[in-house]
Amino acid sequence: MKAGEQRDLIIVGGGIGGIISLKYAKDAGLDAILLEGAEAVGGLWRDLPAWQDIQFRKEDWTLGDLPIAGEDQSSILANIHAWVERFGLAPSIRLGARVSSARPNDGGWEVTAGEYTGRSRFLIAATGGHNRPVVPQIERVRPTAIEYHSSALRDPSELTRKDVVVVGGGASAYDLLDLCLEWQARSVTWVYRSLRWMRPTRHPKYFGSDLRRLGRLQMLGIPLSELNKRINRELRRRYRKAGLDELLPDRAFDFGSQQLVPGRRRMAENLARIARHQSEIVGIEGSSVRLASGHSCRADLVLWGTGYDTDLGYLEVSNLSRLTRMDAIGRRCGAHFLALDAPNLFLLAPGILDVTTSTPWAYAHAAKSIMSHIRGNPVFDSVPVSTNPNYFDLARFLAKRDRVNYPAVLWYLKYLNLAFRRSRDRPMPMP
Repeated sequence: MKAGEQRDLIIVGGGIGGIISLKYAKDAGLDAILLEGAEAVGGLWRDLPAWQDIQFRKEDWTLGDLPIAGEDQSSILANIHAWVERFGLAPSIRLGARVSSARPNDGGWEVTAGEYTGRSRFLIAATGGHNRPVVPQIERVRPTAIEYHSSALRDPSELTRKDVVVVGGGASAYDLLDLCLEWQARSVTWVYRSLRWMRPTRHPKYFGSDLRRLGRLQMLGIPLSELNKRINRELRRRYRKAGLDELLPDRAFDFGSQQLVPGRRRMAENLARIARHQSEIVGIEGSSVRLASGHSCRADLVLWGTGYDTDLGYLEVSNLSRLTRMDAIGRRCGAHFLALDAPNLFLLAPGILDVTTSTPWAYAHAAKSIMSHIRGNPVFDSVPVSTNPNYFDLARFLAKRDRVNYPAVLWYLKYLNLAFRRSRDRPMPMP
């Protein structure tokens, strides 16, 4: 990379969002480069343990005919590499180029990665929303209990015949509970402050997220309020049928602000084996875990299913670099993706992660419209949007703004056909 070179676009981050953005940048004829701090692409999926997997079926993850073998971590990582190989992206990717600063400069951007400094008209921050594991700061006095964040538990066999405490009330905690049961932990204690909705299922969790059915409802134009009523009725019926009424969250599910995750079969079938405490951990002394409620329990291992924060510290934009939560970052974006606090900056994660969607599907649609905007078609404005666009609703949202990629009427007929005629066993086509 030549110091001081001027480009149309610099993409920071080599995960699935950055890779897809680079593909569409090249399709649009833009002079673009992707900077990845690690020595290989893959982002979060490069570093996750082998037992980690996605929330939905492999046919809903991939696009077109890109190969994918399964829903597990290694298959997802291989699929990300397939994007690079299929579309010849490697020459435009710089590995080992960790960005230390990206600062606005004369209406564009100046980006520093090691000894390299490059300039571009536009910048895409594609470093994801799950790049800083959250482990609460608690009192620890000569602890003997081993602690793992869900992203750091490499060998699940460590759980066998152990007393395990799982912390958290969302998707990561549900996975960890299932893992404890699969690997026959001696005892399982679950500590959570609140619970997120899930869609109980008797099948592997990938089949608990019916994205294709959701797409059909969305293309029929059912309003969000009615969709919420239908989903809440179905969820309560499923909880009741599965005998999980005691796990009902405190508030109704809102599809415009919450992600619907599939239930975990083992967890549901073995709920009686799990000791539950609605509280939080305040300290660990030796092998004793103390809770705010006054209870304590013994633990060989403490598993933190407490999710992730976002790290935008490399952005020299004061209103953004200090933010760590996705919802707060989303409020600093117009039309979901365009930053309000700096010129020509797009943030991918707030409009896509933590919603109910196929991540590559959403990244591809967003990236295609972002490139249209960069080429002079004003797609994105400065008006924040409070409701998340789930799955097919993202296409509907973009169609109102991007007439180049979504011709009037024709786009609707195309997506209506996809929603109702595309076989469940076939991946969606590349946008």
